Parts: sequence; C-alpha cells; structure tokens
Amino acid sequence: MKKLAKLTLVLALAFAMAFTFAACGGGSSSEDAASSAASGSAAGASLTATEGELHMATNAAFPPYEMTTDDGGFEGIDVEIATELAKKLDLELVVDDMDFAAVLTAVQSGKSDIAMAGLTVTEERKKNVDFTDTYAKGVQSIIVKEGSDIKGPDDLKGKKIGCQEGTTGYIYCADDFGEDSVNSYNNGATAVQALVGDKVDAVVIDNNPAKEFVKANDGLILLDTAYAEEDYAIGVSKDNPELTKAVNDALKELIEDGTVDKIVQKYIKAE
Repeated sequence: MKKLAKLTLVLALAFAMAFTFAACGGGSSSEDAASSAASGSAAGASLTATEGELHMATNAAFPPYEMTTDDGGFEGIDVEIATELAKKLDLELVVDDMDFAAVLTAVQSGKSDIAMAGLTVTEERKKNVDFTDTYAKGVQSIIVKEGSDIKGPDDLKGKKIGCQEGTTGYIYCADDFGEDSVNSYNNGATAVQALVGDKVDAVVIDNNPAKEFVKANDGLILLDTAYAEEDYAIGVSKDNPELTKAVNDALKELIEDGTVDKIVQKYIKAE
C-alpha cells in the first residue's frame, strides 16, 4: 500500500508539474501571439512602405532642388525640405535617385513614399498621384546661345527644342510646337550639352537650374521672358491618404515656422 501510495503521489506531482509547465508555455505563446499581433498591427498602421524610413523619389540632376555631392550624397532644396519632413514624422530620409520619368511611377508602385523633384502640379499628374500644398514656385525659362535669333517663346516655332523627358517643359513645348520639334533627354544637363553641340536651338527648363547651367557653360544666355509659371508640390500615392495628410501637415508647419523659406533662400539668392 505504501508503494502504491508513493507511486500515486509521484504521478500526481509529475502531472502537476507537467500542467504547470504547459500553463507557463501556453502563457508565453499567448503573450508572443499578442506581441506579434500588436507588432503586425503597428506595421500595418505604418505610414511608409519601409518601417522607420521615408523614401523620396527624385532625379538628382536638377540644381538647386536636388543634386549629388562630391562624396556621393544628395543636397538641394527638395532634399533639405524632405529631411525636415522626415524628422517631423520621426522617420529617416532615404533618397531614391532615378530618371525623372520614373519618379511618379515609383510612388504609384509603392517603391518610394513621396516624390520631390521640382515636381509641378498638373491636372494629368493629379490623375495618378495626390499632391500636398505648394511649397515653391517654378518658372520655365529658355536657354539659347549668344547671338541666337530666339528672343522669346513665340520664336521657338520651327526650331528644335531640348527638354528633360517627362517634365512640364517637354509637355508644354510638345503641345505648343508638336512632338517632332522637341528632343527629350534624361536630364537637364544632357539637354544643355545638346544645345552647346548645336543639336538643338534652345532648351526649355526650370529657371533655377537654367541659371546654374548657363553659369557653367560659356556662350549660353537665359532669356528674360518666362515660358510658363507653375507650382511645385509633393506627390504621394492615392492609396495612402494617411501619408498625404501627415506630410502635408508637417509641410504646413515647416512653411509657417519659416524653415522652408530659409532653405529656399540658402540655395536661391534674392536678386
């Protein structure tokens, strides 16, 4: 009887210990599941495609808005504004450099979170992405060689015009003078070199990079008459209205506290 009682006690203790370990294990699994669910929920609620990062699609050949540095980094008006936006959102800015024509597509596909590339708001683009409020004004200007008979926009008729592909400059010129009259290039610098090499008669591009290109190339001048005036804003996927609102709210704060104006004045000196 004593052996049987002892055996019964051992079995009871073993069963109790097994139950205790199972309970502990079950509790741990439940906590892990809850933690995992919470983590998944947090990830699902994230505004950006990559946790902790704000990816900016741009074409870093558009001074002074975006350009590369000697050490392979990026700088410019858009880059600095985007950096401040990322700070406001507790994110780290990552610059995705690409051809300008791919910038909006990168946002639409979710590869990048925002598009900042001296991006003009147009009705056609608004069909594909949402835009924030305007943060800068752009002017499309005309670059020609010294001694050119082109004195203003009307004189572009019958001429060969160079533009950066996908830009409003290209769109405007193609609409006004026909696509056969416009040569498109991957970036503004290449279009300007085409002008230097007499492959085109004029280049239509944003006024601020136009100044930089004229400064860097002897024999080129910038016409006083503007070709067109436009607004710059930030493009965000239509599938992410929460990010659009968050970026726009942060942008408003940066405009109101003078940060945006300070950044613009750093790169564009008052004349």
